[in-house]
Amino acid sequence: MSKPIIAGNSPMGVDLEEGKTYAFCTCGKSSNQPFCNGRHAGSEFRPKMFKAEKDGKAWLCRCKDT
Repeated sequence: MSKPIIAGNSPMGVDLEEGKTYAFCTCGKSSNQPFCNGRHAGSEFRPKMFKAEKDGKAWLCRCKDT
């Protein structure tokens, strides 16, 4: 399996909306970190989909190792 690109060494604060589905970047190539923008196309990486359980700020990893 290929290793992802490290998009950053610290988490990124993002505002999430309850009930909204998000696509978390797993390849590290997205210019819309920490979210997917489709740059993984042609690779084995796929976005990690998740639904926000509540409104508010979340800190999402950009190292792609956790």
